[in-house]
Amino acid sequence: MENTSSIQIDAMLKAQRQYFRTGATFSVQYRISMLKKFAAAMKKWESKLAEAIWTDLHKSYEEAYLTEICLVNAEIREARKHVRSWAKRERKHSPIAIFGSSSYIVKEPLGSALIVSPWNYPIQLLLNPLVGAIAAGCTAVLKPSPYVPNVSAVIEQMIADTFDSNYVAVVQGNREVNAYLFRQKFDLIFFTGSPALAKTVMAAAAEHLTPLVLELGGKSPCVIDRTANIKLAARRIAWGKTLNSGQTCIAPDYILIHADVNEQFVAEFKRSLELLHGQNVAESKHFVRMVTDKAFERVSGYLSNGKIICGGQTDASQRYIEPTLIEVEDLSSPIMTEEIFGPIFPVITFSDGQKSFADQVVDFVLDREKPLAFYYFGNERDGWNMIKRTSSGGGCINDTIMHIVNANLPFGGVGNSGMGHYHGKLSFDAFTHCRGVVSTPTWFDLPFRYMPYKFFALVKRLM
Repeated sequence: MENTSSIQIDAMLKAQRQYFRTGATFSVQYRISMLKKFAAAMKKWESKLAEAIWTDLHKSYEEAYLTEICLVNAEIREARKHVRSWAKRERKHSPIAIFGSSSYIVKEPLGSALIVSPWNYPIQLLLNPLVGAIAAGCTAVLKPSPYVPNVSAVIEQMIADTFDSNYVAVVQGNREVNAYLFRQKFDLIFFTGSPALAKTVMAAAAEHLTPLVLELGGKSPCVIDRTANIKLAARRIAWGKTLNSGQTCIAPDYILIHADVNEQFVAEFKRSLELLHGQNVAESKHFVRMVTDKAFERVSGYLSNGKIICGGQTDASQRYIEPTLIEVEDLSSPIMTEEIFGPIFPVITFSDGQKSFADQVVDFVLDREKPLAFYYFGNERDGWNMIKRTSSGGGCINDTIMHIVNANLPFGGVGNSGMGHYHGKLSFDAFTHCRGVVSTPTWFDLPFRYMPYKFFALVKRLM
């Protein structure tokens, strides 16, 4: 895919800044009309988006719809329904110190936004933030991933067919284009990607003190206690791990399991894989491939980091890696220090000893960077206790992945897994500046605030 030139990018940014200054995007009715156009575009281009993502990732229409297209549609519906109330000026209580004045929060769009998305969910992770930008009244530059060229090309065509480029536009290219974009002065950068690249984004943004939303990843633990419903846990974990072939930022990355249920879990995990994908996973139309040869080589390299107890088959020509459970003893090996982003699942067992299973798990998790997700299977009360004692961007008790589905919940990371949140109203908030304004009447003027501060003793008691 051809890189968008710096000359084109400069002209695009200038046009968007000028358009924003006209105030056209400030009108809530305008925002609603653009969201309606967006919804119509999603319907019009759905089949082409689905075809493109099958070509790039071998992702079935069903999975593309459930994990990408329908989430964008739901986000648009939510914004259309509520943007008028979200954008409304809010009146707040005024303290006695400003007696007679009225206090407000004014919701103003930040301005020109840059939205950069990765390849693993190339529709959802680019277009969901765009919903927030439109709802908030911003202009937007979209930068899709070059690793899914067919999806990126279709999205560019869809955006050009739907919006004027001085309002929403697409920039294509590699990391050199990314680097150029990050050096420009935006009013917000919304970046989804790896923690390593996020550091580069943050350093570039610091030059202009540009605010950031960083949606990253990390190694999300999946805890299986002896009290878990193992059959159900295995099915939900197998689904969560093989969804998009593990190329999901909130995929369970590794398993911490009680030794008493380890053997049973392995057996049920194998059965669950067969129920989900058939006897030969390679023939399943719902099993996604690694995005590139480089990704295949990286992920398949983890197979040598432990003892394979389930799966382990690969096909480089198809970029296929079979869902795999692997026992790990060396916690310093790459499989336990790097985000896997694939269908390989390291398993670490704990037994109750001097420390309880829960204490060992909590120590293990706290010794590492804060993950994007935390998954616990077992007694719900014990799950809440582990949630309380650890930290993560989000998570589930007795499930995986599903917290992303609820637009009423914030989605985002903490620490190494990101900063900022979005989905639902929080998408609107991410692209909005809340401006505090006090309106003071002119028909009277309290003398207490003026020098030489007469009646100071009285004022001090009141305040």
